Amino acid sequence: MSIDFETELNDAQREAVQTTEGPVLVIAGAGSGKTRTIVYRLAHLVESGIDPAQILLLTFTKKAAQEMLARAEVILGRPLTGTSGGTFHSFAYATLRRNAADIGFNNGFTLMDRADSENICKEVKDVFKLGKGDRSYPRKSTLLDMITKSRNKELPIEIIMEREAYHLSPYLDDINEISNGYAQFKREHALMDYDDLLFLLDQLLEENAPLRNQLQTRYRYIMVDEYQDTNLVQARIVKHLAGSKGNVMAVGDDAQSIYAFRGANIANILDFPKIFEGTKIIRLEKNYRSVQPILDLTNEILAGAATKFDKHLYSDLKSDKLPEVVYPLSDQSQARLVVDQILTLQRKYMLHEIAVLFRAGYQSFPLEVALTRIGIDYQKFGGIRFHEAAHVKDVLSYLRLVLNPHDLLAWQRAMDHIKGVGPKTVAKIYKAMHSGDSKYLTTITKKHEDLRALFNELNTLRGLTPKPSMLLERIMSFYQPILIEKYPDDYPKRQAGLEQLSQIAVSYSDMEQFLGDLSLNGDPEDEKRKENSVVLSTVHSAKGLEWKAVIIIDLVEDRFPSRKAMQRAEDLEEERRLMYVACTRAKDCLKLFVPSSVYNRASGMSDPTLPSPFILELPNETFERLNESYGGGMEKRTRPETHPQLGTTRQQTHTESNTDTKNKKNTVKLGFCKHKIFGKGKIIAQPEPNKFKINFPGFGIKTIIGDYIEMI
Repeated sequence: MSIDFETELNDAQREAVQTTEGPVLVIAGAGSGKTRTIVYRLAHLVESGIDPAQILLLTFTKKAAQEMLARAEVILGRPLTGTSGGTFHSFAYATLRRNAADIGFNNGFTLMDRADSENICKEVKDVFKLGKGDRSYPRKSTLLDMITKSRNKELPIEIIMEREAYHLSPYLDDINEISNGYAQFKREHALMDYDDLLFLLDQLLEENAPLRNQLQTRYRYIMVDEYQDTNLVQARIVKHLAGSKGNVMAVGDDAQSIYAFRGANIANILDFPKIFEGTKIIRLEKNYRSVQPILDLTNEILAGAATKFDKHLYSDLKSDKLPEVVYPLSDQSQARLVVDQILTLQRKYMLHEIAVLFRAGYQSFPLEVALTRIGIDYQKFGGIRFHEAAHVKDVLSYLRLVLNPHDLLAWQRAMDHIKGVGPKTVAKIYKAMHSGDSKYLTTITKKHEDLRALFNELNTLRGLTPKPSMLLERIMSFYQPILIEKYPDDYPKRQAGLEQLSQIAVSYSDMEQFLGDLSLNGDPEDEKRKENSVVLSTVHSAKGLEWKAVIIIDLVEDRFPSRKAMQRAEDLEEERRLMYVACTRAKDCLKLFVPSSVYNRASGMSDPTLPSPFILELPNETFERLNESYGGGMEKRTRPETHPQLGTTRQQTHTESNTDTKNKKNTVKLGFCKHKIFGKGKIIAQPEPNKFKINFPGFGIKTIIGDYIEMI
């Protein structure tokens, strides 16, 4: 059968499909029909008389390869017998099995899974007698994470630790020793892990010219999907197989490279034309997912990228409704406003067609509580559901015991960190407390100092106000050293989740209501259950998915982009790509939430925020701005003139004229002003046209956007 290219493909897709000789780089914008292009190219090659056995398709999941091959077979009307399609790892495994002796495995090798690798790390640690008696010692899973990240990024463990896990620095020498021991153990026992498959294949192809030439002759047509997600060793493998001028087509989108934490290196796709001489670059820019106003906004996000392949997404899907940028007064009111938006959107869309996206899993905690309170079911991807977090359960166990000293499960949780106090001992303590056996309690508390401290803390808590936020403040101080000891591998991340718990507590005056709302758990997450459930997801987990309506929350500095990302230029660039991925998940409706302040547990007040730089850069004509008013409603702002540096600056209400606004901006002098949180302050500098450094008595110097101050 003849393939109908004219009606099934657009011009750019057709060019990619029919360009079969030489290196080709297909820059496939979000929603541009990337998979369709690969499938039709497979079919076209075979229909053109190419032997299917000469085609190699490399993907990142087995499922993706199988789906592409199956769809190509449907187009051709016959099987693609002989085509090699699969993951980098599966291809490496098959090649190494056939050539094991050439890499020193004369009797073959055994491939280990993740659990095997973790157990070997533990065994090596024990053999070296490391961490004996240290309850804060990194878990075996964390040890392996450090080793595998170091290998995939091809950086020393010290650099990985400095960037991602600085709190583990005291164990650097130990982890290096375990890493060396782990490598030696594998070699001595003819074992390989998943990383070895790639690095040993790279070594084999580098050193064995006859094999390299043989594979280059066999696989005349190589196609690689999601090229922006390749790491350094995968890119080298592709070069070995294709040769510098081989027939290799790489498909991907530099703007969707968001997995640097796994080792993905965006330079692979950016430098592809330099590595493969004579590369033809084809851009897929027609989007089949989103309405044009959403694409106008995402194009502006990409415009600010430092290094990129230029692309301009467009769509035949039109809409007269712009994306909305919503400014809640605080992150505390943000959850309520998002729930209101979901209830409104529910009139038009099914709940599973609505998604709320966020940078980090803990950021959805207030929303989870708000959704549970009004009975809206949700399904969460990325991170864990709030009520399932172990550290949250730990802290809540203290509150439960203040309310109900007969809560045996809470006692078990509260004593879990005390060495030597297991379930049987907890049962004895519980019985003694409720039978008045003071002799046993005196004996056991003398034996366990931590137990005495716990009892003293609970006695103190019972005498305090029943207001949840005040009790939590005290509990957090008591629990902090326990958190660090109990969860040494990732306590900084867990601490952020507990900050959210404190924020939620502020809006409660009744402890029973607070605990009740937190305990109304829905069914455990079921990947297959999608009907009538709002989707909550981290942006990383949302890649490749789409929804009719998308809400993105916490678009402020330190949250999106994350605090860590603000410190390195390349990390900030990845955050920009993450923002692009988030926005391009939306088909019809996009709403961006920018809380004007965030709750600070230390001060018990809300601190003003700086909007995400990705929001500040957006031209005003790409969105509608809504502000939460002090009365609780929403106030639409008209579009002001765009400031060339910030994009969005002062925006006036319908009652304020453009002329008045311009005059205010032009007549600002270094003097006194008033802020709704910090009160009266003195302006000491104006680093940018609409940003001011202000000295607030009692708070120190703060940098505030002009929208949030009133001149006096």
